[in-house]
Amino acid sequence: SFEPSIDVWEDDKNINVKAELPGMDEKDIELNLTDNMLSIRGEKKDEKEDKKDGYFYRESRYGSFSRVVPLPEGIDAQKVEAKFNKGVLTVTVPKPEGAASGKKIPIKTA
Repeated sequence: SFEPSIDVWEDDKNINVKAELPGMDEKDIELNLTDNMLSIRGEKKDEKEDKKDGYFYRESRYGSFSRVVPLPEGIDAQKVEAKFNKGVLTVTVPKPEGAASGKKIPIKTA
């Protein structure tokens, strides 16, 4: 099976998602935003073939994956952007206006 590495981080204006999908093409990836959930699905197909003096070798590996990233309410789906370059999918989700920003909570020693 194939489980892509995903990084999620926030800046002042956006929620950013980066998924490493080596060896894949954008046509093999499906990206959906429904009910405040960003879902990334795809199928990885990897075939290797080697022909040399009198022998033939072929190896095929297939695997599908699905990852879901929860998002805050109020996301405008029309403003979400996705780019795919050299096996890396980057999704930029603008934060909704008036979204509550986090609060740092101090940790006390006992």
